[in-house]
Amino acid sequence: MRTFATTAAVAGFALGILATTTVGSRADDGKLEQLKSQGFARLAIANEPPYTAVAADGKVSGAAPDVAREIFKRLGVADVAASISEYGAMIPGLQAGRFDVVTAGLFMKPERCAAVAYSEPVLCDAEAMLVKKGNPKGFKSYEDVAKDSAATIGAPGGGTEEKLALNAGVPRERVIVVPDGQSGIKMLQDGRIDAYSLPVLSINDLMKKANDPNLEVIAPVQGAPVYCDGAAFNKKDTALRDAFDVELAKMKESGEFAKIIEPYGFSAKAALSTTRDKLCAAK
Repeated sequence: MRTFATTAAVAGFALGILATTTVGSRADDGKLEQLKSQGFARLAIANEPPYTAVAADGKVSGAAPDVAREIFKRLGVADVAASISEYGAMIPGLQAGRFDVVTAGLFMKPERCAAVAYSEPVLCDAEAMLVKKGNPKGFKSYEDVAKDSAATIGAPGGGTEEKLALNAGVPRERVIVVPDGQSGIKMLQDGRIDAYSLPVLSINDLMKKANDPNLEVIAPVQGAPVYCDGAAFNKKDTALRDAFDVELAKMKESGEFAKIIEPYGFSAKAALSTTRDKLCAAK
């Protein structure tokens, strides 16, 4: 699902970052050399699957650590070692030097962006729609549902998706309150609704459980909010962050990024749909 218009932009971004890090950041390249020497990077995680996880044998996994492990390997850092931390302690721990990077689903917000140096987006949760295979009504947005006078959309009562549909102009009588995920799947399969909307992770989990080849996921929903984390670095380690971004952009361009995160239920397309600058400037 990588038919995405920003492919060339991602490649250009990678080259741009590469140029700036090569020319302008050598003065603080010592952090990367330190990590290469010690053989691992210290990650702060939350043990919150599918973002992060620690197996019984201590093996660190989850989408965010798996991306970080691959990128650090490409940078010459052999492995990662993780410490489980409460979210409220992650940024203070990073600032105090107890961690080298936070990879824990720590979504970007302006106040956090002021405290740490985020990478470009890694893991995103956005809004998604579940529709019949082939997307027969051509839905890409909640506005598309509103424009089709016969279309109905299912959503949790009082949830974000219900509000987004109503705000997009879908009449109240065509926004159907769905009590739970299994009910939403059944209503769509039976033709009682034309689309069912939930966050990407939730929709992908339902799709996996339903195992119905006659259904299709539309994600992210155009015009709906996208919430993303990034790898968070100490503000003093911007050269390390920039080097991380170069490899992240290469992986997004090659499709390797999607191969890592999509089995966990995340959307690579969602991560490509926005940028650090946009997320950090969001109100």
